[in-house]
Amino acid sequence: MLTKERVQSFLKEIEVDDLVTNLHVMGNDVYIDMVAHSPAMHEKKKLEVAMKQAFASEFGEETQLKLKITSPELPAQPEIKGKEIKGIKNIIAVASGKGGVGKSTVSANLAVTLAKMGFKVGILDADIYGPSVPTMFDTEGQKPISVEVEGKNLMQPIENYGVKMLSIGYFSGANQAVVWRGPMASKALNQMLRDANWGELDFLLIDLPPGTGDIHLSIIQEVPVTGAVIVSTPQHIALADVRKGIAMFNMESINIPVLGLIENMAYFTPEELPDNKYYIFGNQGAQYMAEDLGIPVLGEIPLIQSIREAGDVGRPAALQEDSKIAAIYTETAQKMIESLVERNKNLPATEAVKITTMAGCSPKKK
Repeated sequence: MLTKERVQSFLKEIEVDDLVTNLHVMGNDVYIDMVAHSPAMHEKKKLEVAMKQAFASEFGEETQLKLKITSPELPAQPEIKGKEIKGIKNIIAVASGKGGVGKSTVSANLAVTLAKMGFKVGILDADIYGPSVPTMFDTEGQKPISVEVEGKNLMQPIENYGVKMLSIGYFSGANQAVVWRGPMASKALNQMLRDANWGELDFLLIDLPPGTGDIHLSIIQEVPVTGAVIVSTPQHIALADVRKGIAMFNMESINIPVLGLIENMAYFTPEELPDNKYYIFGNQGAQYMAEDLGIPVLGEIPLIQSIREAGDVGRPAALQEDSKIAAIYTETAQKMIESLVERNKNLPATEAVKITTMAGCSPKKK
């Protein structure tokens, strides 16, 4: 006889009992309400198929499983103080201490991974002097159009792979150098942030230029950033610069939580030797630094030729279904969300920062 206790025992055996919110057994009919790990439709479908196959195998075809699978909700961010952007729940700054560590590649792959998970995602390419988003998303040559929203003309972000994008690269020619002083670059960023029809977003990723300078301070001044993600490679010189970047976010007058560190090019695995790992740039440098600074390591991204090739042709590698890279980026994004949830639960809202332009003056909170 089919009983509730027997079904509960089976759910525990297949390790999905933590997802079940309601369970009823009436004769051969089993009614189960579940919450999926991810809001993505394909993940919910996978769970549904797996559940029905498991029940048919265990209890026979005569058992009718009535499933209701709902999506998990990302906890709401605390009320933002300062110059919030309507409709955007979380603003994540992706930064690096130095150039050449693959920060923009990581930003692009994180964005498409979050979109695949079912979140509404945007990315702002804040590297005024070296924009790369148009290339990485195969949108070179496209131009944002103007749309009227509530009586105001706004830029409509370019969209591809489920990600909304704005970059100075959409407004300048491919071979045109952007030679602007800091204030002009900051004004352009402000327009892309404020005068754009971003709509409702769960995440706006801001791909910052390397280092710490005017652009970083302008972003911090203009919007209340929820948290920062730092990208580095394992070399000692790269990690030394990471410390400076983290120190900037940790300044008392700025105080933006660092959600974690992503180690890019962590190791090399040849295609013909998939079980081998070669630590070309050093081993576990990011882990040691993260432990020292008290921040989590969100992910270790390997040095794989296909990641570079995918970026060059405008199709981020994380889009490859059931690939090793997609799995690594999914795990990295999940850890980032976990860190974000913890930050939103335990820390007060981040404020926009008022920056003074006099040399030697410190930023002050509004």
